[in-house]
Amino acid sequence: MSETHETRYCEVTDLTDARPQLDEIRHHIHQHPELSYEEAATSRFVAEKLEAWGYDVTRNIGGHGLVASLKAGTSTRSVGVRADMDALPIQEQTGLSYASVHDGKMHACGHDGHTTVLLGAAQQLAKTRNFDGTVHLIFQPAEEAGADSGAERMIADGLFERFPCQAIFGLHNHPGVPVGTFGFRAGPLMAACDTVKVRIVGRGGHAARPHLAVDPVLVGSSIVMALQSVVSRNIDPNEAAVVTVGSFRSGHAANVIPEDALLEMSVRSFSPTVRETLENRIRALIASQAQAYGATVEIDFIRGYPVLVNSAAETEFARQIAEELVGPEHVIAPFPPIAGSEDFAYYLQKVPGCFVRLGNGEGRPMLHNARYDFNDDNLTIGAAFWTRLVERFLTKERA
Repeated sequence: MSETHETRYCEVTDLTDARPQLDEIRHHIHQHPELSYEEAATSRFVAEKLEAWGYDVTRNIGGHGLVASLKAGTSTRSVGVRADMDALPIQEQTGLSYASVHDGKMHACGHDGHTTVLLGAAQQLAKTRNFDGTVHLIFQPAEEAGADSGAERMIADGLFERFPCQAIFGLHNHPGVPVGTFGFRAGPLMAACDTVKVRIVGRGGHAARPHLAVDPVLVGSSIVMALQSVVSRNIDPNEAAVVTVGSFRSGHAANVIPEDALLEMSVRSFSPTVRETLENRIRALIASQAQAYGATVEIDFIRGYPVLVNSAAETEFARQIAEELVGPEHVIAPFPPIAGSEDFAYYLQKVPGCFVRLGNGEGRPMLHNARYDFNDDNLTIGAAFWTRLVERFLTKERA
């Protein structure tokens, strides 16, 4: 639906006067980071802002999650927009005037920015009410948890039964892409991420008498090397997958063959079929390698977030909104698949929608880096995008 002289939707310039306030909000949240499951103060800060702007706020959903609802007009249509609130266990090294005041805790993924962007849209929507229907703004805790996350908990707490949404949208900043540039991809966008923990049980002994021991370091080394064949020889070359051993721990002395060794690995994939193949092959390979050396193994295969799959219609709709707002020259579609994972995937298993990437600037530190900082130039751009998306999704009926 194209814009006509009868209807005007939000532009970035409509948020210009709000920029100082948005900067202040973002810097406050950045300065007071809270880890997954601990976001009590952040949730309270956000809720108080929303209540002051006239939203009906429901707190403590799935932990510290909250939903702010606003209805305008008479339509029964509804849409959800989500932002995450939690920080990471990282010691900040930015040197910013608003750097974290909590040692070992930092907003190193931009959730402070995501929350502020949605607050900016919330204030603009409350002011203009240029829509017909109900908007549910979802402020989610514990995205960084990796398992038993905020999205899972909010869904289990009846999120979509209590706050029905015909579609849901979310956003994440993307360092390395020009600021204000939006990225869209229908279908699989972000990978499933599983964690595998392996305990190799050998038989300890003296370093000078290896024939009387079963060396778990040797077994572990063989397993690490064999795992390199899983993707290259078991996965279709047209599919994407990653198997990375990130931790290998064993022993404490040069002259002692240890009793056991511990391996931890990250496994990423973009389809359920590939995910199953990876698990089956990893389990079989580890067991056979251990058996070949006379050791035993304990394997804990922990399923993490599923593949994030954007629905086609909602992705195309969101892309159109971005092109209207910033022009097609600032839109990348299709955006390349991302090996990172996101618990927004759980929402998309329940409701159609789209997860959007927003460039955080070229030459800036990557996510989860101690020197990372959300680009404040995105505050008004992101807020205008969400405002316009809600206005267009819940377009007022016109004669």
